Amino acid sequence: MYVKWKFKGKDIFSFDGAVEKTTRDNKFKSTKIIPQKLLNGIASLEMNKEEAVVGNYTCEVTELSREGETIIELKYRIVSWFSPNENILIVIFPILAVLLSWGQFGIVTLKYKSSLMKEKTILLFVGGLVLTIAVIVGAIVFVPGEYSTKNSCGLGLIVVPTVILILLQYCVFMIGVWMSSFTIAILILQVLGYVLSVVGLSLCVSECTPVNGPLLISGLGIIALAELLGLVYMKLVASNQKTIQPPRKAVEEPLNAFKESKGMMNDE
Repeated sequence: MYVKWKFKGKDIFSFDGAVEKTTRDNKFKSTKIIPQKLLNGIASLEMNKEEAVVGNYTCEVTELSREGETIIELKYRIVSWFSPNENILIVIFPILAVLLSWGQFGIVTLKYKSSLMKEKTILLFVGGLVLTIAVIVGAIVFVPGEYSTKNSCGLGLIVVPTVILILLQYCVFMIGVWMSSFTIAILILQVLGYVLSVVGLSLCVSECTPVNGPLLISGLGIIALAELLGLVYMKLVASNQKTIQPPRKAVEEPLNAFKESKGMMNDE
């Protein structure tokens, strides 16, 4: 079997099956075919996008005494990496999760005003600020369009830093309401969402046409849902108490000091 590809009448690629010899034109050095597929009648030509010039390509195949010729037109069209609805959800879910996280931070800040809280709020604020900047920059870089390295980096900035939400959620629960079965369930749900989104990210960036977009979006949606549940729970707890009490150890130390001073006064 002998295969020859031409562009504008000039030979750019040929394959001689008898001696398994391949010949390429200097302007089309990346061209190749898969010899095993020739047995099934597939003589498709592959090449790098940089070398693929728009126009008509001619494929000539000779098998024993039989010959065939096919003309293929190569043209470009811009195809969005994700569908418009998927682009919107990929951006909306992380932004919504960040806003809900700031809502939890606001509740804890207003209800818990001890000196210990002031130190922890600085850490929470810095973490939330880093996450917010990363998501905003990722959303800007991840503009609707065809598959590119720029879009992949933007998607990574949107998805990967959401792990900070898990840490912030844990810190908020420890400061405000301490751990319970419900808060643990929220954290597990958030970890599950993050795992799904990261797996979906790794599968999408390896394909020009992402078929695992729903997996990525479902993971981001679960993260946003966990943040919403955390905000509702924090709001309910905050409404049932005037101030969020500090940890027991922080209360016992001044109380013990007061008892000791009182005992010394009685002795005198």
